[in-house]
Amino acid sequence: MTLSPARRALIGSIVVLIIGLGISGVVQTGDGDWYRRLAKADLNPPSFVFGIVWPILYLMIGAAGGLIWSAGGRARFWYLLQLALNFTWTPVFFGMQRPDIGLGIVLAMNIAAIMATLYMGRIRALAAWLMVPYLVWIAFAAILNLRIWQLNY
Repeated sequence: MTLSPARRALIGSIVVLIIGLGISGVVQTGDGDWYRRLAKADLNPPSFVFGIVWPILYLMIGAAGGLIWSAGGRARFWYLLQLALNFTWTPVFFGMQRPDIGLGIVLAMNIAAIMATLYMGRIRALAAWLMVPYLVWIAFAAILNLRIWQLNY
């Protein structure tokens, strides 16, 4: 049975959302005071913003992956790599309380996400466009991560 691109996008959205929020939920139940005590950049948004932005981004990332999944190749490789880095960042930054290692991960994630988006664009323009808000957000996340590291370590 072959799934339509719309169904693949829907399935991808749901899978990525569940995994992403699941990881965040498990890791965030630890020492929440650690993050609150950190000195942060003036441009750091209030914590509730992250709870709004990430579910939306996970839905978009999942839809983008679903749209290119059957094409395989380099687009799928870079997509999976950036997703693995994304899912690794939260346990490292919050769980291990290691903004230094988190910074390396988020920088690698930015590179992998850019590569994924470029290759996705060759397959389906919509998939690449769905990744653009994510690219902007993780570039911003890298700046926030860098500032937290600079201000606290």
